[in-house]
Amino acid sequence: MSQQPTVGRTVHYVSHGTPLRSDGSQAFPPACRAAIVTEVDPEQPGRVGLQVMNPTGNFFHPLDAGGSVYDDTGAQLGGTWHWPERV
Repeated sequence: MSQQPTVGRTVHYVSHGTPLRSDGSQAFPPACRAAIVTEVDPEQPGRVGLQVMNPTGNFFHPLDAGGSVYDDTGAQLGGTWHWPERV
C-alpha cells in the first residue's frame, strides 16, 4: 500500500450485497460506496474503521466490530476498502 490511511480520508468501501436468491440473483449486488476513515488500527494500518455512505443512509463499521481491511488484490471483495480510482 503506497498511501497510508488517516482519519478523515475518503476511500471506497465494497458492500457485501444481499445473499443470493435460489435463482442465483441478488436483490442488491456488491457495490462501491463512498466512505470516510474514522479510525486506523495502529498495529495493522490497512485495517480501518469506516463511516460508509449508502443511498439509503450511513453505516458505521468500527474497529471494535472488526473494521474493514485494505484490498490490495483489486478483486473488490465485499467488506473491504480501496483507494478511489483515478480518472
